[in-house]
Amino acid sequence: MRYIRYAVWGVLAVVLVSVSLANRGFVNLKLMPEALAELVGFNPSITLPLFVVVLGGLALGVALGYVLEYLREHKHRREARVKHGEVKKLSREVKRLKRQKHEGKDEVLALLDDAS
Repeated sequence: MRYIRYAVWGVLAVVLVSVSLANRGFVNLKLMPEALAELVGFNPSITLPLFVVVLGGLALGVALGYVLEYLREHKHRREARVKHGEVKKLSREVKRLKRQKHEGKDEVLALLDDAS
């Protein structure tokens, strides 16, 4: 399984490097369209290689998706945490009740009764 994971990472690295080498041309990114920039009076821009824009967009999309999924599943994690607390509480109560039940009995018989 470990070798399959390494192979997938290797293929992904080769694909990313080949996409980066194929898209080395520079592009000019502007904040707003020209018509809107004339109304506002400014339009900041930056020049970056195309692969930086593409890979940056992918990274931003993955990060945003991760954050949104984390927030969406918050209620499920909270419910699981509450249920886990209830299980621990009930387990302690069962142990306490078994101790009370076997109070004054022979230890061996109490262990055999617990096992069943």
